[in-house]
Amino acid sequence: MPFHDPELHTRGESRYVDDLPQPEGMLHAAVFFSPVAHGRIRQLDVSAALEMEGVVAVLTAKDIPGENQIGPLIPDQELLASEEVFYIGQPVALVVATHAEQARKAARRISLQVDHLPVITDPREAYEKGEIIGTPRVFQLGDVEAAWEQCDLVLEGHCEIGGQEHVYLETQRARAVPAEGKAIRIYSSTQSPYAVQRHAARVLGYPNHLIEVDVLRLGGGFGGKEDQATAWACLVALATWHTGKPVELVLSREEDMIMTGKRHPYQSDFKIGVTRDGRILAFEVRHYQNAGAAADLSPAILERTLFHSTNSYFIPNVRLFAVSCRTHLPPFTAFRGFGGPQGMFVMESAIARVAEALNMPREEIQRKNLLKENDLFPYGQRATDCRARRTWDTAMEVYRFSEWKQRVEQFNQSHFHKKKGLAVMPICFGISFTATFLNQASALVHVYTDGSVSISTGGVEMGQGLRANIATIAARALGIRLERIKMESTNTTRIANMSPSAASATTVLNGNATLLAIQQILSRLKPLVARELNVPDPESITIQDEKIFYRGSETGWTWEKLVQTAYFKRVSLSAHGFFATPGIYFDKQKEKGRPFAYHVYGTAILEVTLDALRGTYTIDAVKIVHDLGRPLNRRVDLGQVEGGLAQGLGWMTVEELVFDENGRNLSGALATYKLPDVYFMPDDLEVTFLENADEPTGPFGNKAVGEPPFMYGIGVFFAIRQAMQAFRPREDYAFRAPLTPERVLMELHREEIARLRSRVLATSSAGK
Repeated sequence: MPFHDPELHTRGESRYVDDLPQPEGMLHAAVFFSPVAHGRIRQLDVSAALEMEGVVAVLTAKDIPGENQIGPLIPDQELLASEEVFYIGQPVALVVATHAEQARKAARRISLQVDHLPVITDPREAYEKGEIIGTPRVFQLGDVEAAWEQCDLVLEGHCEIGGQEHVYLETQRARAVPAEGKAIRIYSSTQSPYAVQRHAARVLGYPNHLIEVDVLRLGGGFGGKEDQATAWACLVALATWHTGKPVELVLSREEDMIMTGKRHPYQSDFKIGVTRDGRILAFEVRHYQNAGAAADLSPAILERTLFHSTNSYFIPNVRLFAVSCRTHLPPFTAFRGFGGPQGMFVMESAIARVAEALNMPREEIQRKNLLKENDLFPYGQRATDCRARRTWDTAMEVYRFSEWKQRVEQFNQSHFHKKKGLAVMPICFGISFTATFLNQASALVHVYTDGSVSISTGGVEMGQGLRANIATIAARALGIRLERIKMESTNTTRIANMSPSAASATTVLNGNATLLAIQQILSRLKPLVARELNVPDPESITIQDEKIFYRGSETGWTWEKLVQTAYFKRVSLSAHGFFATPGIYFDKQKEKGRPFAYHVYGTAILEVTLDALRGTYTIDAVKIVHDLGRPLNRRVDLGQVEGGLAQGLGWMTVEELVFDENGRNLSGALATYKLPDVYFMPDDLEVTFLENADEPTGPFGNKAVGEPPFMYGIGVFFAIRQAMQAFRPREDYAFRAPLTPERVLMELHREEIARLRSRVLATSSAGK
């Protein structure tokens, strides 16, 4: 990555919220949260905490001067619980003390008495009891009911899809500092500085301009800090408002895992109809989203599930139903893919079910139904510049799939307890915020008289290489060295009303805004040069390697001379660029429109080896052909592809999020939540970027890369499933993710385990 962040990271010099110099007299906060999943507050006693050494204040809902509300889409989430608690981990009180450990000890002295109420953890139960957030959504295409009669085979199935913990390296944290007058400056680890500004102002009863939010960088986000960073920033702002002192709050890993939301678990039912040769004629699905105790971003995530429920396939008759169900778990939230992976998993499961029933290779059915140019998505948009088949065919050719498949079959014939599985995973992912109004961004560019450049955007650097990308875009557009560019922190006083850094759109939006600002500056500089050189055509002026050219010939001018001349001629060297994605819209009444600027396509081939006697497996190889457009920086983009794949593989295999019937997180620590590590990843990992595939709306032809690679990981589920079938052919293996080694073992040896259990029970009964 040709920018300074990696050097700072490896030296340990990168600064995050709690690395900033501490202002004098800074206090520390700790959260007291609900220990029960659902109950009516009878008594909250904070007296013992107030008596402890170092404690300055204990704040509760009654201490909020503005509105006790931080719900981003629906006002259904209190900052501090006032009358009722709805999940284990819900903040109830905030302790402020001179040291962090004093605050935590005092928080443990707070007493909460509640009248227990019924707890719901299952989304279907919530749906049956009418616990629904928003309204159910339905996307339709063609005539599903009529199509069933045209099908040679109609199959039904059920999917259970687990959640996923973000496990960002930097846990949730924020610092508030009093500024002149009543203003407050907040340093927050957030993907959405404007959301923090807006909600902190709401909680304090302030206008937005009295809250300044500054974000230098995040130690990872993955969606977990798009909305859920807001609460902690609001709490420190509240504490600063009361104490007049700087206040910092840093969650421990355990606190973070207990109190924050994760990827949404889903339960889904599908029905699919096909011809004898595997052509899909009809598809119907019902998605039950476990939203947790508050809406958070669930309605928007549910919508993207619908957008991606047919993945990379054209199906002429579709009915997609989805509903957000309120349970008594922490509010589930954004995560890389934003609901898209859950929809894609069900589609791939349905195809697997068809392949098994028809005794056909799964990849044959996939290839037959891939999108073609101008095919219609269920939401009304057409597949233009469709590269679904191109990425598929390229992968088959480059990675010699037929030979690869033959090697796997030969291995399986010559081994008894070890079996290999091979799966192909095509993807199609729409790029844009599905809420049309969020597709806007601003950039502020200053050129200084020495030729150096300062750039502020609304994008947040969280390890995805945004700073490197924007700097690369600017250096290329200005024709200057990258070393001249400085990327500023993301700050609400420089860039107002910014959209979150999410939806894989951060580089697209902020990169284009930066280009527009630079174009304004160049539109002033080029006529200046033309006048000074007495040449007629300003548009023939170009800048390359910091030299000024006219119609391809050197003029003798340099970048520094140009900038200094502009300054003395009183030509502005600053500009504000604003970009709004053109041509997108969506009508929620009709459930039709053009919600995406474009789609990203790709194809992955995954191989696993399964030890069928133990249930363990290794991921041997993953080979990917990815539709990236024109790369801005191959190392940055490759890092995103590999990182997204790792998260997708983990979600499908070892990352098991478990809550008990009382709403308690049983996987709420890194001792009980398994993550993929470097040894888990395949040794044979290869990524090919599609050539000659520029995207007109992307900066310099680039396509978004943040989220789409995550979906390649879904293929590992079906590779393991194929290996299971090679050992013990059966069509009734559950579509339940993650497919942990324990689950594989139980599925493979279901009958033996049942017989053993019966014998143990019989022996136990005889003994009694």
